[in-house]
Amino acid sequence: MSSQTFLAALTGSFSTPCADNPTVAMIEAAYRHHDMNARYINCDVKADGLADAVRGAVAMGWAGFNCSIPHKIAVLAHLDGLAESAAIIGAVNCVVIRDGKLTGENTDGKGFLESLSGVTDPKGKNFCLLGAGGAARAIAVELALAGARHLTIVNRDAARGKDIAGLINDKTAAEATFQPWTERFAIPRDADVLINATSVGLGDAEAMPDIDPDSLRHGMVVADVIPNPPRTALLRAAEAQGCTTLDGLGMLVNQGVISVRLWFGQDVDATVMARQLQDIFGVART
Repeated sequence: MSSQTFLAALTGSFSTPCADNPTVAMIEAAYRHHDMNARYINCDVKADGLADAVRGAVAMGWAGFNCSIPHKIAVLAHLDGLAESAAIIGAVNCVVIRDGKLTGENTDGKGFLESLSGVTDPKGKNFCLLGAGGAARAIAVELALAGARHLTIVNRDAARGKDIAGLINDKTAAEATFQPWTERFAIPRDADVLINATSVGLGDAEAMPDIDPDSLRHGMVVADVIPNPPRTALLRAAEAQGCTTLDGLGMLVNQGVISVRLWFGQDVDATVMARQLQDIFGVART
């Protein structure tokens, strides 16, 4: 009898719209590279179809799935448990299925933290975070849990910015304050790391968050969550000021690496995934 199997482990993503989501190409590249008998299926799931999609994944024995807009909060009602950071964030983008039980994780902040750890330890550092959306919330929580000293949340919508600052102060040992985003915002002088967690720059290499570039200091770490283009206007301005920079492509790749690790307990080659995305985005391989 042959030991060959024709039953692949199934993973995928539930979101809508989903046609422009490159995660499937990135993760399947890793599966192929490591000879993993697994598949990743990009599924267009409307809001009223989420419950059926989750039940279907369990019924078909999926190892897990990612979920994106508009399901990151709605999926909570279908889970049996949450990881620590996901519970604080209040949103999930990765679900692990074990013995029919579903556990929610959030890899948004974890992916960023893994990139950041390559250039600096967040413990005891001061952070300035631009934006107060889902990515900003996840990154803020992970930084706080990793030992960040203080986070300054900068946003035009005061209610959303204050909500994240309050969450950090109430649920973690870190301190956080809110600052309104005024014209040509000056980055606080005590900030060790600046993070753009807004969508400014997505698909537009010339778009720049409304900050004062002269407030970027030599030696500061400047990170951007934008994956495409990886070298945003903000990062180019930061490089000109002698800052260390981190692009969003690495964060996206790390989210994929973490998802596969959660589903299968296996670490995959991040370089393989990064090159796949670079080819898709039409940028030079690094």
